[in-house]
Amino acid sequence: MLRTVRAGPASALLGLALGCLALGPALGWGFTLLQDMVFVPEPEFSPFTFGLAGGAARVVPSDAVVTALAQVLPAELVQKAILLAVFVLGCSGAALLLPSGSLGPRLVAGAFYVWNPYVAERLLIGQWALLLGYAGLPWVVRAVWAGRRVALAMLPAAVGGFAAMTVTAITSVPVALSRWRVGARDQAKPPDHAGPRAQDQAGRSEGRWWGVVRVVGVLALFSLPWLVPTALRPHGIAGDPVGVDAFAARADTPFGAVGSLLSLGGIWNRYAVPPGYESVVGAVARLALTLAGVVAFLRSRAPYRTGLAVAAGAGLAVACAGVSEPGREAFKWLVQVWGGFAVFRDAQQFVAPLALAAALGLGALAQSVAQPMTGSVAGPVAGPVAGSAVGRRAWTVALVLVPLAVLPTMAWGSLGRLGSVSYPASWTAAREIIRRDPAPGDVLVLPFESYRQFPWNGGRAVLDPAQRFFATPGRRVVSGDAVRVGGLVVRSEDPRAREVERVLEGPSPDLAAAGFRYVIVDAGTLEERHRFGVWLRSARVLVDTGDLGLYRFERVGGRA
Repeated sequence: MLRTVRAGPASALLGLALGCLALGPALGWGFTLLQDMVFVPEPEFSPFTFGLAGGAARVVPSDAVVTALAQVLPAELVQKAILLAVFVLGCSGAALLLPSGSLGPRLVAGAFYVWNPYVAERLLIGQWALLLGYAGLPWVVRAVWAGRRVALAMLPAAVGGFAAMTVTAITSVPVALSRWRVGARDQAKPPDHAGPRAQDQAGRSEGRWWGVVRVVGVLALFSLPWLVPTALRPHGIAGDPVGVDAFAARADTPFGAVGSLLSLGGIWNRYAVPPGYESVVGAVARLALTLAGVVAFLRSRAPYRTGLAVAAGAGLAVACAGVSEPGREAFKWLVQVWGGFAVFRDAQQFVAPLALAAALGLGALAQSVAQPMTGSVAGPVAGPVAGSAVGRRAWTVALVLVPLAVLPTMAWGSLGRLGSVSYPASWTAAREIIRRDPAPGDVLVLPFESYRQFPWNGGRAVLDPAQRFFATPGRRVVSGDAVRVGGLVVRSEDPRAREVERVLEGPSPDLAAAGFRYVIVDAGTLEERHRFGVWLRSARVLVDTGDLGLYRFERVGGRA
């Protein structure tokens, strides 16, 4: 019992240590800007924050939560606290979920759950909101099976938003149904259980049924922040079927796409693969470790085993469906029916419950292996050697280090791919000019592309921060949101962005007539900048540095 009580603080400290090791330079002062991970200083609430402008409401409510927290703490600290929380919550949640009276196996489960290819790749693609929901999964399974505090356990996923809640739903509903089936089976026992005991069993079964309803209700309630803005959009969501091909799982190991998924990898973005990942020895070790964990979990006696196994199988099936041509065609049809089904395009994210099952299985395997070493076997050998406290600690440390040994390049920000930078002073100066201007008109960001590679960010590709950085009340920031993946282009989901694309196709677009008072040029080749200069020759130059140019039209839409 003492070890069970100690598991919470011990696993939280382990998660904190692993988080510091994984993030490394990202914990320095400044912002970590990589792929979809975009944080800005002094963020302001805007229609974009609440999913009322731009594409699908994927940043809801995560951006609103970050903006609210940044009113109290510096935004730099908010980002680092969230990233560390992923490791602390995930490690402690998996540790406490494992049914074991020993601390060591719990720590093994926690360590693997936060140190594996899934976490490494999602961190490198910048999907911190999804990882926050991933970190909450073991807490959700624990709460659903216990039948209490379900809403509290789902809060991390609720903050994470659309994708995080979908992954949580795929995990929590099978666990809730499994719990209800256990109650129904108990109720269907022979008549000799009649009387008060049978009535008590019936009551428990009915309570478990209402537990399923409660889980579905909480999922629906916490999905309202992004469902409501989606429903309020006058033009709906235009999902592009091309995204199914662009974001399908890819092989990042020698074992093909399915083998990569079984290794908890297979992400579509090759820049999100940890360095040195192509090593055959490492790939074999990671696949073997995951499979060993899954097999051990299926053979374990965890009470929630059936439900989580179904969830893991369902998630893996969704991920593998995108690998096959019939599966991709089915996803394309779904996306065309409703753009919200685009969440299934990046299907690799649904192997999250498989990662949890593997982590718990490795914890159970560690316990079964350690039992002969720590058991009270009679004789002079078992006492002083196998059963010694030093031997147990050494064995626990060795097992906890196995996930790190098979994925060493996840350390130190994936060997420096993560880092911390400060925004240039020109960005802050431009924002202050826009904030102080009471005149109407929106802000256009050029080049009209979604991702940037700023020199001041070490050349790391990042979703253009301008939409968040320059957000001000009453003024919309419009930037391109089409995504290029190799030779594929996933078209824009934002009707306003599509209108601007048509305007920019002309030889000399009238940006003032299109409703823009300000134009920001924050990147681009020399040829592009020259072309932008022709477009903006009638605008006043307010900021002109190597990092950013800010231009203002004195007449917008025919008004001075």
